[in-house]
Amino acid sequence: MTQRPGRLVTLDGPGGVGKSTTLAALAERLRDRGDQVHTTIEPSTSALGQFTRANADHIHGRALACLVAADRYDHIRNEIQPHLDAGDIVVCDRYLASTLVVQRLDGVPEPFLLALNADIVLPDLAVLLTADPRTITRRLTARGAHHRFEHHPDAPAREVELYEQAEQTLERLGVPVLTVDTSSVTPSETAERIGNVLPSRPGSVGSRDGLDGNMATP
Repeated sequence: MTQRPGRLVTLDGPGGVGKSTTLAALAERLRDRGDQVHTTIEPSTSALGQFTRANADHIHGRALACLVAADRYDHIRNEIQPHLDAGDIVVCDRYLASTLVVQRLDGVPEPFLLALNADIVLPDLAVLLTADPRTITRRLTARGAHHRFEHHPDAPAREVELYEQAEQTLERLGVPVLTVDTSSVTPSETAERIGNVLPSRPGSVGSRDGLDGNMATP
């Protein structure tokens, strides 16, 4: 598979772990060291992404999973891939790992989700942010729930568990994974850790033969 000049870094994790603030801190750090950076989010800001976000509380199960996947393929074609081709580091707030967690919370089995996403661009580095479920609960209470999955009192513990399973799935796909517990570290410290392990070579779609193996941390 032909290598691409840019790199895709994804940030995933339960609500309340600091994805948005970490993304901003990481983008600033990478730009300060001279990298070209493009930040983005899923669901995307396209018309399809906005529809997905607006209706995620009303569309359920496989139907929502298909909608999320459709937005991802559109997102890749029209935004992510052009920036990768231009040599940018693309940092995306939510990507495949979120699908493997949120859609499973919605009752969709993992094999169905992997089949839907079989042809996506795989990350060069998947960052999974986590925290103690009690810390997440306190943060969500202060921040407020963003979607229906965050209203259930057991959601933080269940999400943490499913992200641990998603990490294993990503590793089986050959995706380098960095897991960071944000319970007691700042977004700036998290961004520094990500920057220190960001792969120096671009990855490839579907095959990870060009990378140096697993980057997962305990």
